[in-house]
Amino acid sequence: MTGNATPAPVPFGARLRRAMDERGPLCVGIDPHASLLTSWGLGDDLAGLERFSRTVVEALADRVAVLKPQSAFFERFGSRGVAVLETCVAEARQAGALVLMDAKRGDIGSTMAAYADTFLRPGAPLFSDALTVSPFLGYGSLAPAVELARASGTGLFVLALTSNPEGAEVQHAVRGDGRTVGATMLARLAEENAPEVAAAGGAGLGSFGAVVGATLGDLSSYDLAIGGPLLAPGIGAQGATPADLPRVFGAAVRQVVPNVSRGVLRHGPDPVALRASADRFADEVRRAVHTAG
Repeated sequence: MTGNATPAPVPFGARLRRAMDERGPLCVGIDPHASLLTSWGLGDDLAGLERFSRTVVEALADRVAVLKPQSAFFERFGSRGVAVLETCVAEARQAGALVLMDAKRGDIGSTMAAYADTFLRPGAPLFSDALTVSPFLGYGSLAPAVELARASGTGLFVLALTSNPEGAEVQHAVRGDGRTVGATMLARLAEENAPEVAAAGGAGLGSFGAVVGATLGDLSSYDLAIGGPLLAPGIGAQGATPADLPRVFGAAVRQVVPNVSRGVLRHGPDPVALRASADRFADEVRRAVHTAG
């Protein structure tokens, strides 16, 4: 290596583990849907979108591990909404939060590569620390995003066992080898993470995570030891609580990144109330994980 060589980026998994240990294992969604804007006393318009996203970032980006903007709620305002999203991402990262872009992109070939460039290439206007992706055109279709994530030190969260009831007809379908589609996604992610975990002496967190709903109940029939993080939507408004996490995720609970959106956001626009709610959820998660450990 020459003196002018650019150092390799720190992998997303390592950065996520550090953030979770320092700030608590919590991901808060940034979901400016119309009813939430209204409940905050804001208009369902660009000005309301800007005020909402800035308030959440200013209140939480310096204290939670992960902020997760839902791209669709910004895209519905067109190019000006995307510009607000760009600012939201940049300011959240500048304040120290990891940004997980919830865009659930999934396609093939050059189109998948373009989606990866949009969110995972350093210097891109929407550059984020990680991206949610859909593998249901075949796990191999995600290869362009996987390759760019490795090169750029970013991460992916792959839909595997989602909390919406409609997901079961695909994710619980049984393949010819007797394994469900969801279990297959988990197994592929374990393979993806193995080199990164091995390089960290077997104790690290890989950069390729799965989305696994916290509302799904007993998941003991699934091997959740994928070596990477498990993004767990469903905490709060959907009915799951931090106390449920050990029962649902078992030995993998320390790899869980619980996602809370409405459970925190309903306390806005008061930034003090937003911070207090996020802190309360983070403390409850810490206690649950500590008790399980």
